[in-house]
Amino acid sequence: MKITGYRTLRTVHHWGRPVGDANGVVASGSTEVPLLLVETDAGLTGVGLGAHAEAHRIFPAVEGQDPRAVTALYDRMLAHTFKSGHGGTVFGTIGAFDMALWDLKAKMADEPLWRTLGAADRFVPGYASGLDIALGDDELVALYAGWAERGFTGAKIKGGLDTDRDISRLHAVEDVLRTNTRSPALMLDVNETWGRHQAVRLLARIEDRIEIAWIEEPVRRWDVAGNRAVGRAARTAVASGENLTGLEQFRPLLAADAVQVVQTGSVWGITHFLRVATLAHGHDLPVSPVGYEGNPVAHAAAAVPNHLVTEVQDTSTPVGLTVDQVVADGGIVLGDAPGLGISVDEAALARLEANAGWAQPAGPHVRPAVAGLRLVAESSLGTGPLPREGRTEKETTP
Repeated sequence: MKITGYRTLRTVHHWGRPVGDANGVVASGSTEVPLLLVETDAGLTGVGLGAHAEAHRIFPAVEGQDPRAVTALYDRMLAHTFKSGHGGTVFGTIGAFDMALWDLKAKMADEPLWRTLGAADRFVPGYASGLDIALGDDELVALYAGWAERGFTGAKIKGGLDTDRDISRLHAVEDVLRTNTRSPALMLDVNETWGRHQAVRLLARIEDRIEIAWIEEPVRRWDVAGNRAVGRAARTAVASGENLTGLEQFRPLLAADAVQVVQTGSVWGITHFLRVATLAHGHDLPVSPVGYEGNPVAHAAAAVPNHLVTEVQDTSTPVGLTVDQVVADGGIVLGDAPGLGISVDEAALARLEANAGWAQPAGPHVRPAVAGLRLVAESSLGTGPLPREGRTEKETTP
């Protein structure tokens, strides 16, 4: 079998609620999902998810190749772009191709990818994560009540702008999940919105009021000294890595014991996850992939010995996609469909409107100018200081 071509498609995910974090919010709750279809001369098509703007640069590295050589082709793609391949859109495009090649490899074996990768169990433990910073308190409780009904015992909320609000929301989610466990696992993700000057202080306030399993991206992802300082001062673990790309970006953090839960971005592909998991395993650290549409990296998570838990962001799927898995029993139950188990209804995609996106100016993929430079709490959407009625007399006096 040889790779003969590729096609680019696009669908959308309708979350049914605003989604975002401390950096911004997509108020419409509709976001784009890029699809990469890799075609072969045998009629099989591999499906890759994630942005792939550099596909025209990457495809010559795999054209005419046998997709079964997926790990060798991964290095071949990096070699073809060695001056820019370990970051940004190029690395993301390589991840999308890599995902499609693994999909093809498992389809050629007529088995689900989790079996191709050597997993013994189709169940992948998960934690609930709603990208929920814009939700009101009642909406937050209703959202996580749905997760509790699916057996989840752990959850991650978005925060970082107002520690009092974060503490209150963590307690609310804890109460919801107590239907399944006496002591739920709670995580707080601040998405790099704290500066090193405030991270230790703010986390200490939170830890005095509630126990959390990890603090995620408390400072910038590459800040070895900052992450290490947070980890040394905290009782909880520091989790980071979803926005790191090449292994060379992980090594300094792991060597300095600056991260205790190693995360990976699902959009960077299957091979990237497997290599980061091996690197983390060599440091006796657990690995945890962040969530993405269709949970494709869950197949690889099922196969590594140091998988801790996978982020699950929603129970629905993007328009036109059918995914052979079930979110139940506090995790992901992978199916038996060959490959990633993702089917694409191209007719449904052709009818889509074009107004959806993560990278709008107010969205979470655009870093605000004040990120890391705040001294006082901000409103839940990060649009400015607390309203006058939320301040003390001292704060409002000129």
